[in-house]
Amino acid sequence: MSLTLDGPVLEGSLVRLEPLDHRHAPDLAAAAEEDRDSYRFTWVPRVADVGEYIDAQLARAAAGQLAPYAQVDRASGRAVGATAYWDPRRWLDGDALCAIEIGFTWLAASAQGTGLNTEAKYLLFRHAFENWDVARVDLKTDARNGRSRAAIEKTGARFEGVLRNWSRSWAPGEEGRLRDSAIFSITAEEWPVCRTGLEQRIARVREHGGPSPVNSPVQRCPN
Repeated sequence: MSLTLDGPVLEGSLVRLEPLDHRHAPDLAAAAEEDRDSYRFTWVPRVADVGEYIDAQLARAAAGQLAPYAQVDRASGRAVGATAYWDPRRWLDGDALCAIEIGFTWLAASAQGTGLNTEAKYLLFRHAFENWDVARVDLKTDARNGRSRAAIEKTGARFEGVLRNWSRSWAPGEEGRLRDSAIFSITAEEWPVCRTGLEQRIARVREHGGPSPVNSPVQRCPN
């Protein structure tokens, strides 16, 4: 199995994940220029760099390194961010995927906390576990990024530890420095419980017409 850009659109009630294309450039440029304080630990392109950013993601896709998506807000029809499957790992005795990571994720400031990210993660998890039959899905973030870590934990993913000097830092002013990465995962055995929890959170968003209550319970994956 290979990851290609002709994969299916992943459709939810709040967000539609479309394979990334240059038609998304104008919307992504507008999204990237919203309040950038929320991008402290995340690399997000500037308006002038969006075309180059898309070219780079498509080149990685052609090399089989990732499958990039635009996150399209179904209410407005606009692309409000991006995400991707990446770092596909395969079983040594064949082409089937054994694991994959969800990453390269960013959202416009106005789309954060609206439930779009929750549903996007749900769609990506579901496709990976139920169509690709992977054994696990990973998520990583800068270990200092408390907001991102909290969002990942709310999916039900389990914190596995901190990988020291794992990758270069995307934080402004830290060019050339290495960062520690917090790693989380969901396994195939845990997915049914996590799926139920995510579906409940998404249902609350639809019911209330906004994000889930901050203190709403999180359905934890089994220990």
